[in-house]
Amino acid sequence: MGHTRKWGTLTPQRPYLWLSQLLVLAGLFHFCSGIIPKSVTKRVKEAVVLSCDYNTSTEELTSLRIYWQKDSEMVLAVLLGKVQVWPKYENRTITDITNNPCIVILALRLSDSGTYTCVIQKPETGTYKVEHLTKVRLMIRADFPVPTINDLGNPFPNIRRVICSTSGGFPKPHLSWLENGEELNAINTTLSQDPETELFTISSELDFNMTSNHSFLCLIKYGDLTVSQTFQWKTPKPTPSANQHLPWTITITVSACGIVVIIAVTVTCLTCRNAARWRQRRRNEENMVIERYPLST
Repeated sequence: MGHTRKWGTLTPQRPYLWLSQLLVLAGLFHFCSGIIPKSVTKRVKEAVVLSCDYNTSTEELTSLRIYWQKDSEMVLAVLLGKVQVWPKYENRTITDITNNPCIVILALRLSDSGTYTCVIQKPETGTYKVEHLTKVRLMIRADFPVPTINDLGNPFPNIRRVICSTSGGFPKPHLSWLENGEELNAINTTLSQDPETELFTISSELDFNMTSNHSFLCLIKYGDLTVSQTFQWKTPKPTPSANQHLPWTITITVSACGIVVIIAVTVTCLTCRNAARWRQRRRNEENMVIERYPLST
């Protein structure tokens, strides 16, 4: 490549040099305050590549000075192939100075939002002049995921409890429970913020009467954005008990007994009728025999 790139700190023998460079940069940033920066939007924990938009050759890179600054704080500087990264960006910022100088910031945080300025200085007659300047506005989003609603069981008879929660968003959220457009009284609402990432976690519980149907909306507002989740509750159908089956059992039993009685009476009547007919026929036959053969005196 013809040059050496390495990580490290710049030689500290002349601290006044750094002070003068910073003063020069401050003047340059004031001078170029009218430049409209291009915008880049990323999400928390993603990576972003910020380019200087300056095409150069390998030979020229060895003589350039490259500075990256965010708003009023330094990010990174490259002098004669030596790179210095400021503490806030250490271990998560990479520079690539081949062809088009750029930096890569990993594991983005909310605090990384701001306007980044790349200044390239080129040597000329014993001093350095500004050869190129670019601004990039970086916007970091931290959207809350769709909340989850979980069942917490029955704290009291005929009372059901559910909890709605979500995490990893910004700015500060507000959670509300709604039914038919009306806000309900929630319980145990908690809100916390991670001190390092500045991201929020929120949760809230709701008690409701489980003897009727419900449709609840867990709504979370943060800034101009919202996320929501719906929870449906349908009253369970009652399970038939043994007592509920008793009337049918009695009805069936009585009906069966009635049918048996009717059948028995019918059979008895038919039997008696047939017996009477048989006796009558028997008498008739005996009378005919007597008339045919009268008894002698």
